[in-house]
Amino acid sequence: MSALAQECGAINLAQGFPNFEIDPLLQESLIEAASASAHQYAPMAGLVGLREQISNLIVQQYNRSVDVSQILVTAGATQAIFTTIQALVHAGEEVVVLDPSYDCYEAPVLLSGATPARLPLNANFKPNWDLISAHISTRTRMLIINNPHNPSGTIWDETDFQALEDIMLKHPNLLLLSDEVYEFITYSDRHQSINQRALIRDRAIIVSSFGKTFHITGWKLGYLVCSASLMKEIHKVHQFLVFSVNSVAQHALAQYLKRVDVASLSEFYREKRDLFRSGMSRSRFELLPSQGSYFQVASYAPISTEPDTDFCIRLAKEFGVAAIPLSVFNANGEDRNLIRFCYAKTGDTLEAAIEKLCKI
Repeated sequence: MSALAQECGAINLAQGFPNFEIDPLLQESLIEAASASAHQYAPMAGLVGLREQISNLIVQQYNRSVDVSQILVTAGATQAIFTTIQALVHAGEEVVVLDPSYDCYEAPVLLSGATPARLPLNANFKPNWDLISAHISTRTRMLIINNPHNPSGTIWDETDFQALEDIMLKHPNLLLLSDEVYEFITYSDRHQSINQRALIRDRAIIVSSFGKTFHITGWKLGYLVCSASLMKEIHKVHQFLVFSVNSVAQHALAQYLKRVDVASLSEFYREKRDLFRSGMSRSRFELLPSQGSYFQVASYAPISTEPDTDFCIRLAKEFGVAAIPLSVFNANGEDRNLIRFCYAKTGDTLEAAIEKLCKI
């Protein structure tokens, strides 16, 4: 869709990347790091100073004390997810993925010789715990969860975490991969992390993304947190996959984390969400709740009954706005006439898109 947007000159609200500048403080940290002796290999697990700052962040946000040895700096969250699955999932096993799901989960499962079991979420994009519980067996090695959720923008409530804990306790060999890359972008409720769930966090791999948190997607820098025993296996893949991650970016972020208040990010994106939702109230689209992430799901059912892929192509070509069809996030291709907009854009970009969308 990004390629189509470029081809036809459409406003790109499809791919999940911001189109505004980074924080000047982060830019200063980057210039300082590039001007210093920060150009050789960082340690395989990540710069110690950066991992110390990540540990401090986890204490501040989630009241969990994590040793730096339990933290791995990765080339983005996608590499963290790929490495984790390659290290811990084996041929003949199964991994449960909850649809609609981000497309980076399935490939490493297949490359491990394992089977992805794509189970649908409920209509409100919350987990169907009865379905999940009924499906998990001794063959199931891992359950992958994503909260706040991409593409829907929903967040879990306490009952979801309790149901997850029940399943994990019932299956003591089951591992949990928790994709929390939008953890600092929530609105009505503060993010609840697996870091806070003492009953199950030692069997979990928790994935975070500096790219999403600080709108620096091109830096490709993320991290994961897990127990020492799981980390030992993950290191075996990470070492030969990337060895170590960009040193200058690590030095810059180590300094920036001392200066930034991540709590301000929710308000930053709330303004963009509210601008988009307010403007779209004049359109024929029906907006679903956006509780977290920087995505807005909308129903175009009042406008058309055509397949969501066809509608998105026509939306870009005829009306000049690119969006993502939700059916592509489902293994079964389920189409509920829903599309996803990304509102991590400048106010001018959002207002221009709103003007076009309100004319449909």
